[in-house]
Amino acid sequence: MSAEAVRPELLTDVLSRARARGATEADGFLIEEQHFSASVRLGQVDTVKHSREQRLSLRVFAGKASAAASTSDLSRASLERVVDEATALARVTAEDPHAGLPDPAELITAVPDLELEETASGEEPTPEAKVELARRAEAAALESDPRIGNSEGAEYWDRRARYVYATSHGFARGYATTAFGLSVSPVASAGGEMQRDYWYSAVRHRAALEEPAAIGRTAARRALRRLGGRKVKTTEVPIVFDPDTAASLVRSIAGAASGPGLYRRASFLLDRLGKRIAAPSVTIVDDGLIPRALGSRPFDGEGLATRSTVLVGEGVLESYLLDSYSGRKLGLRSTHHASRDGAGVGVSTTNLILRPGPTPPEDLIRSVKSGLYVTELIGFGVNGVTGDYSRGAVGLWIENGELTYPVEEVTVAGNLLEMFGAIEGIGNDLVMRDRTVSPTLLVGRMVVAGN
Repeated sequence: MSAEAVRPELLTDVLSRARARGATEADGFLIEEQHFSASVRLGQVDTVKHSREQRLSLRVFAGKASAAASTSDLSRASLERVVDEATALARVTAEDPHAGLPDPAELITAVPDLELEETASGEEPTPEAKVELARRAEAAALESDPRIGNSEGAEYWDRRARYVYATSHGFARGYATTAFGLSVSPVASAGGEMQRDYWYSAVRHRAALEEPAAIGRTAARRALRRLGGRKVKTTEVPIVFDPDTAASLVRSIAGAASGPGLYRRASFLLDRLGKRIAAPSVTIVDDGLIPRALGSRPFDGEGLATRSTVLVGEGVLESYLLDSYSGRKLGLRSTHHASRDGAGVGVSTTNLILRPGPTPPEDLIRSVKSGLYVTELIGFGVNGVTGDYSRGAVGLWIENGELTYPVEEVTVAGNLLEMFGAIEGIGNDLVMRDRTVSPTLLVGRMVVAGN
């Protein structure tokens, strides 16, 4: 499935019609994808789904006024109607001095090969073979311990997608991607108590998927360690965030550094460019050029070349995350982070990485006399305006440097700027297993609210 098969002429025809209907300029993004998923529970097939989708998003400008539209019906009549409605709407919309496409001279000239698409010549596995991968993952979890007697199921999925971006200035480029994933959620029980957890693997190339048995065993260990969970008394202690929960903190920083929140003055990072927002050990990079990585892409949603951006360098906020519009609103240049979501243009990260430190995670835990090792966060208690942070948490209590007993029904609270400023240790356990990744983090002090 190559990028050349994405029918760029369909987009260029749409843009030509927009110009003929009075648009001064226009751009469009075409996505075609096929998705397969199969889930099993207790060895029995639960669902099998196969879908093909196509979506076209169009943005037209009449001078400095703009309008956007999208459709999943790519018939000629539908596309003509979408173009006519969008151009008519742009003509009656108020002008915005910051609206417009990027300078055509800034658009990408050659699409780099980031190995985002699996092109192996072997036969596609049958649906039965894909179902078997989910069965094997679940079976490994169920067989790993007699206390794992139930399951919320296992799922295999894969996705192939093709993208084309084009502008009325004559630019048209495309690329293709693949992705494969496998996950399982076992349930552990003992003494009338039940606890669930999960594990997963997601990759660009099928051969890189973690072994189903390994995924199942890891998920089982995670569920078992939650048995016997208890509350703790409200206290202020060091917190160790495991890599997955630490990644959510990094995601919150990126959200606050994104253009739309900044120009709406709804971000705790407003006016902090060039200022310290974290401990000197903290460096956060957004790098969209890592071969085979899940967040990589050759260009953004406006045709600007993807690159590596230092968001936070040694604790200092070095860059915001901007598309062309938010850059103009803030008097800055695009950082090439535009994304297409439906009809509109937004801002998104690529591969967002908090760089690892020198310390094994076991040593970070060993350094804590009394504290909490967080393995799951619950809820959405992050205030993007103030940075105040309060989320339900699950984890393990640390006593004299050892993980002792599971903890549940507690809340961890603080302020993101204070939390990042209080990072005292960064693990060496970074693994590129998602779009946003972090090693283990040790935050010096936070409130744990319990009994």
